[in-house]
Amino acid sequence: MAGSSAVLEDGSVLSRLDKGLHRLEMVLAMVSGLAVFSLMVLAVVSVGGRNLFNAPLPGYVDWIEQAMPLIAFMGIAYTQRDGGHIRMDMLVGRLNGRALWLAELVTALVSLLLMALLVWGSWEHFQRSFDFAAPLWSRDSSIDIGLPIWPAKLLAPVAFSVLCLRLVIQIWGYGRAFVQGLVEPVAVPLVLSAAAQAAEEAQHVSGLDAEETD
Repeated sequence: MAGSSAVLEDGSVLSRLDKGLHRLEMVLAMVSGLAVFSLMVLAVVSVGGRNLFNAPLPGYVDWIEQAMPLIAFMGIAYTQRDGGHIRMDMLVGRLNGRALWLAELVTALVSLLLMALLVWGSWEHFQRSFDFAAPLWSRDSSIDIGLPIWPAKLLAPVAFSVLCLRLVIQIWGYGRAFVQGLVEPVAVPLVLSAAAQAAEEAQHVSGLDAEETD
């Protein structure tokens, strides 16, 4: 399962790389959020046009198909950095010290291998769709209004490549923690205890209350 995590920072090269990549991840996650908002706007326009003018938005389904990769892929590296992906903690949650870091290291290595294969496969899929000599540089298009599909196909290898960079940083962090026997390594998500989660949520709520009072 996914739980609340914290990522520690310091002045090391690893931490600086982590923070630099995190800025890119936040931008991609924001783009994903804007895509969700845009679909909500398109839905309102399409339904409103159908009800008021008997003219729904042309190519509504095509635009949804184009936006799906933005929603599905752009935030995966951001979520990986914060330890938000769904996983089974029944075994790993019982580990600590070097055993925990070794388990996390092996998991990150396997994930990196899988994502590298997905980058290769999704890039090949994009290349089959892209052609400089074709109209709109596209060998295929959507059914309704003929939108080129290659931009949506390009998003997958781009997002997966960013996730690969995130996994490389985490492998470095877990490997460093395993070798040095660190208790709280930087640049990797540390699962918070129930008490720490409650304290963090209380601090967040109290901060919101203070803003409302001001």
